[in-house]
Amino acid sequence: MSELQQSPIDGGGGAKPGASDQPSLETIFGSGSLDSETKEPGGLPVAAWGVAALIVMVVVGALVIAGRKKPTPPPSSLLPADAYAASLPLSQFAMSESANLSGGKMTYLDGHVQNTGDRTVTGVTVQVVFQNDEALAPAIDTVPLTLIRMKEPYIDIEPVSAAPLKPGDYREFRLTFEAVPDNWNSQMPEVRVIQTQLK
Repeated sequence: MSELQQSPIDGGGGAKPGASDQPSLETIFGSGSLDSETKEPGGLPVAAWGVAALIVMVVVGALVIAGRKKPTPPPSSLLPADAYAASLPLSQFAMSESANLSGGKMTYLDGHVQNTGDRTVTGVTVQVVFQNDEALAPAIDTVPLTLIRMKEPYIDIEPVSAAPLKPGDYREFRLTFEAVPDNWNSQMPEVRVIQTQLK
């Protein structure tokens, strides 16, 4: 073998042919695994801790918001009469029924209302109490009072806002129920004015 063939490529002592003088990957990044950089000392990835913290914050936020909601009165609670109710006496009650297009039954409560006060009424909400003979709490339905606009060839109704009740007005009204309680004792229900809009 000639002397030229035996001499090293880089002139250094004993380097292998084809070896590079560039530093190895282990020298640049260290000898540890790349995964060790993204883990906490306990062994869980940082992303897992972030997701867990986010879930805890969402749950705590939901509990705080739920705790701030005001309790709503149950739908069957009887509300006090409106301050102007004494000036809106209701009288001459009559009940009737009719079939609707879906084969069900509609129940109506008709009557008369008079505005004996000194304000114009633009809206009336009433509660209707259906008693029973079973020693159970009565069923209470809250509905808007609607005025009868015409009776022939059919009964047509309109909201009080469409024809406000001026002082001294005397009008017929109709309350409409899609369903009445099964245990209703069929006696005339109590009707109570619980809200009015005045001007």
